[in-house]
Amino acid sequence: MKYSKYSAVIIGSGIAGLYAALKIEQQINLPDGILIVTKSKFGESNSLYAQGGIVGVMKENKADSTASHISDTIKAGAGLSEFNTVKYISEHSDAVIKDLLKFGVEFDRDENNNICFTKEAAHSVRRILHCGGDATGRMIEQALCQKVQENENIDIYEQTSAVELIVNSKNECRGVIVFNDETQEYETIYSSAVILATGGVGQLYKYTTNPSGATGDGVALAYRAGAVMQDMEFVQFHPTALAIDGEENRFLISEAVRGEGAKLCDADGVEFMAKYDERKELAPRDIVTRANFNEMIEHGVDNVYLNASCIESSKLFKRFPTISKKCMENGIDISHDFIPVAPAAHYFMGGIKTNLNGETSLKGLYAIGETASTGLHGGNRLASNSLLECVVCAYSAAQYLKSIELKTPKQIDEDIKSLIDKYSDEDVILDEIDIPSLKKKLQEIMWNNVGIFRNEKTLSEAIEQIRMLKSEFPRIFKCLSREEYEFKNMLTVSLLIAYCGLLRKESRGAHYRTDYPNMKEEAVHSFITREEGVPDFVK
Repeated sequence: MKYSKYSAVIIGSGIAGLYAALKIEQQINLPDGILIVTKSKFGESNSLYAQGGIVGVMKENKADSTASHISDTIKAGAGLSEFNTVKYISEHSDAVIKDLLKFGVEFDRDENNNICFTKEAAHSVRRILHCGGDATGRMIEQALCQKVQENENIDIYEQTSAVELIVNSKNECRGVIVFNDETQEYETIYSSAVILATGGVGQLYKYTTNPSGATGDGVALAYRAGAVMQDMEFVQFHPTALAIDGEENRFLISEAVRGEGAKLCDADGVEFMAKYDERKELAPRDIVTRANFNEMIEHGVDNVYLNASCIESSKLFKRFPTISKKCMENGIDISHDFIPVAPAAHYFMGGIKTNLNGETSLKGLYAIGETASTGLHGGNRLASNSLLECVVCAYSAAQYLKSIELKTPKQIDEDIKSLIDKYSDEDVILDEIDIPSLKKKLQEIMWNNVGIFRNEKTLSEAIEQIRMLKSEFPRIFKCLSREEYEFKNMLTVSLLIAYCGLLRKESRGAHYRTDYPNMKEEAVHSFITREEGVPDFVK
């Protein structure tokens, strides 16, 4: 096994990880440099698929204020958003947006060179910045990728999976063991700062807007290492994914389309959102998602429709070039035709419990972006707050690390040595497993039982079925491939989501229990760790 050392190791190459690397490199003395580890090609991430935009409470936007944004976020969060977290992130949005401009991010501007703002569901004013019309995530990602590649203090490992966090007997994270899928080689990387920026969990579900890599890796790694998890039952389902199959994920039809005036309707063009909420298409995502899903169930259909023909066509195509192109590829002219849409797993509000500096419950381990649970989103994320959280928390983590001496650990104890030995054994012979088949079974279980509507019966059945599926996957430590490591992580996170969903006997935000349809008066976070009160089947 190869050994190396870095001052900071970042797992994930989405916007959170890239921005963290650039800000850490700017501010900190790094005797051993920075390493970014990505299990796919550099820059491939959930961030690429973020269309609508990024929230920015900008000083030049006189119609907006941090008080307004804080209020909107907390209302959408169904009582679980932490006020101080929301306030901090909102107040720092202007600074980080302007910092992104310095890194080459080009937000859309009007004819007077003023930044354009749009509005999305549950926002009271226009405060969402966008790039390339509806390619915000992709353009921010590409700008940051370029800056990282130009930086000689940042190394990049591609096609490399983080498979185990190195934790000593004092519960301190001292590095990570990684596996290169191309060379089939393991490497032990020592570092006093490991930052998880691995994105979401959408691939746990049959229908998702997330790319194939969104398998909950960071959450599973941190859980197995002993870190505290928060609000694991809260999975957000986006109401409008393009209801056309054929790929590993469903194409997102951004909420911004509804923000510009598009209406939800049935096949005959009859609008239905007024039945569910007075805000209609601009109600919070959980409400719109349940409305769409309920219409599908009541009428026995696979989708509802989004009618964007009410938007002036030149504006429509300019504002949504990516969406219009994708729809046209499927024979849909969005200026005339109804767009078939259905809910799909989209965003994870739960995850690794952190503070605003990205600190987890384990010293030396940090988490930022979707894999972290800061308390910003609560039980139901407000649209376009996710990219803002990525950059503000990456910035804060970099600031905090200025106060930490990033010396590579020199001593390892028996716990670390024992862990490394398990991956160093060259004599282990493993039989191949049909991962695509097992993955498909898991996704069906999660969609049918731990989805938009849940109850005690479906959640209990999910746990039992996942346990049986787990018995078909006899891997404890070493696996044969990236796909096997991903599936190992998917099993862990699926059980945690189902188990925590079973424990929360209420409906709140994106977590809707048909047997407990009401929300309790007191809003309480859920916490879970590997060692405290967790059944053996989850461990």
